[in-house]
Amino acid sequence: MSVTDERPSGTAVRGGLPADQQPDWPDRSALLATAAELSGCPPLVLPAECDLLTERLAAVARGEAILLQGGDCAETFDGVSQEQVAGKFHTLGDMAAVISDAVQLPVVRVGRIAGQFAKPRSRPEETRNGVTLPVYRGDIVNGAAFDARERTPDPRRLKRAYHASATILNLLRAHASEHCAEFWTSHEALILEYERALTRETELGTYALSAHLLWTGERTRRLDGAHIDFAARVRNPVAVKLGPSATADEALALVDRLDPERRPGRLTFIARMGARSVRDALPDLVAKVTASGAQPVWVCDPMHGNGVEAPSGHKTRRFDDVADEVVGFFEVHESLGTHPGGVHAELTGEDVTECLGGTCAVLPADLPTRYETACDPRLNRDQAFDLAFLLAERYARAYPNPRR
Repeated sequence: MSVTDERPSGTAVRGGLPADQQPDWPDRSALLATAAELSGCPPLVLPAECDLLTERLAAVARGEAILLQGGDCAETFDGVSQEQVAGKFHTLGDMAAVISDAVQLPVVRVGRIAGQFAKPRSRPEETRNGVTLPVYRGDIVNGAAFDARERTPDPRRLKRAYHASATILNLLRAHASEHCAEFWTSHEALILEYERALTRETELGTYALSAHLLWTGERTRRLDGAHIDFAARVRNPVAVKLGPSATADEALALVDRLDPERRPGRLTFIARMGARSVRDALPDLVAKVTASGAQPVWVCDPMHGNGVEAPSGHKTRRFDDVADEVVGFFEVHESLGTHPGGVHAELTGEDVTECLGGTCAVLPADLPTRYETACDPRLNRDQAFDLAFLLAERYARAYPNPRR
């Protein structure tokens, strides 16, 4: 079954504020006990690492660097392996090299990894053959199998997500050390009990230490909601996704709420407009935010606004649509004289067949061959390189003279 509409799903109350996209935990006391246990665990990342990423993103905001953010739509516990982690690390690294060589700007690599175990959904339930069960919300909440036991939200999965993230981070740090490279982690800060349990008070302030960068999604970015309130309270770099319905006033209000001190690198806006809307919806946001004196990082998510359903029933994306949204994103920034900060894409280092097209074209008939995503379709390694070469071309055109 395809879950495609935009109705709110799973609205609850957290800290007296509305919290969208929260699971209906059947055992609240077990959830609180698990959160209490996690609050006593070591943090997954360090405050100093978060601060260093803020500095790197400040360079992106100033037009002195580029952000490349990518990884799985939704990580799975079964996907925690040396091979899969290495594939994502090296794919992002090779993409970064292609882009950096073309424009002579450093590339900040941030993975959707080591914590991207939760996914927002359009509906709280799914029906198949007359049977209705809770929708799959990611391995941190429930299982993907269409089974009553698997689909029941289980707080013990929060601990599994923590330990899986720790394992992935150990692998990433080993790769980064071997290659003398910087690599950062990020995920959507969706399940608030998990995020709050891994938040720590320090002498410098409050940090969410489940990842270096956390973002708030299009479905949870309400100004009066618990997710934006959480993001406003931590010192990490944070991001917000903006869809085609976002207004300049909303963007300005988010700047005031999340970056009142106007610290470059603190706030990133991830535009997920869709190829058909980006040229019309994005210019007003960028122009008015820039005119206000704010300096967020602007990033293009060319994936989420371009979903289609194949005749086979598979959710997919056409690479041509992905590329067109990237080109439109660059055209907007070039027309305004602002810096196109980078991209945020769902991709993998594996030879999957989930998105259509690309130089080594995936055809509709190929989709069932290796359709392995837990949720939304990802670019495979070849398509990721197609994206990297497109970015290299557009950055070289935007900055014909060496910038480093």
